[in-house]
Amino acid sequence: MRCLPEVVAARLRWAGVARRAVRAGAEPERVFALAHAVVARWWEQALHWEREKVWPWRLHQVAGGDAGGDLEWWRIVGRDAVVFPEVVAVTDALLDPGMAQLVWVDSGAGQPQVLPVDGLFCRRLGERVGRGWLGPLAAADHGGPLIAWMGSVIRLRRGAGGPPGYDNDPWWLRREHQPVTMAGQLRVLGKEKKAPGSGTMWRAVVPAEQRMRIGSLIGSAEEQLLQLRGVQSGPTAEVARQLLQGLGRSAGLVEAAWKRTAVAAGCRWRRWPGGRICPPGH
Repeated sequence: MRCLPEVVAARLRWAGVARRAVRAGAEPERVFALAHAVVARWWEQALHWEREKVWPWRLHQVAGGDAGGDLEWWRIVGRDAVVFPEVVAVTDALLDPGMAQLVWVDSGAGQPQVLPVDGLFCRRLGERVGRGWLGPLAAADHGGPLIAWMGSVIRLRRGAGGPPGYDNDPWWLRREHQPVTMAGQLRVLGKEKKAPGSGTMWRAVVPAEQRMRIGSLIGSAEEQLLQLRGVQSGPTAEVARQLLQGLGRSAGLVEAAWKRTAVAAGCRWRRWPGGRICPPGH
């Protein structure tokens, strides 16, 4: 990693961040896992971020200068190394009482309000990871681990209980927020390479973690609706049948949309302006 001094610096910084977690009464591993989930989710979305320049360059460096035609493979095996500096920065931020105070302010403190898209916390978090433009994107990700953490912080401040099945432990990483593992992504990638010509060639350019997430959501919805159709009769069953038909059409639209967006986004990671593999000057 000599070509990536920021990764080396982050490794040295981690020791201090871990000590800070212990002083705060938190287990460093749990805080790191939550921060990793936050950043891994950003990594999934980053192919579509026009202003993201750091990670593509860093990934090519990890790949020896050019990920080339193996971009998807390198995005899987290189993810944790590439995002490590941001994970350490987010870990440090989540442990900062001042950052928790910004969450409280954004929530309206004693006068509850919906978290704003341009909130102070997400704006400051984007700055701490070197991306001043990231705040609104992070704030809009309502189903992710970052918003879940913010909710825990707010509930603790208000002395309110958590949702059914959850507590207010801010470092509790829900199962649905855990990043897809490298092994899982590689298994999916291997199966797809062994079974070409499936009629869904867009999957070859969409990152494995995105494909798995989309497939999981569609599969879960289909299963729930099928169960509903199997146990109901009359008008409810008819509604379920129509929903199933609509779901099938929606899935086709999702695939078409991902095909268009993934091809355009993938090109940004494969080549930089002027045909270079890496940014000008590197």
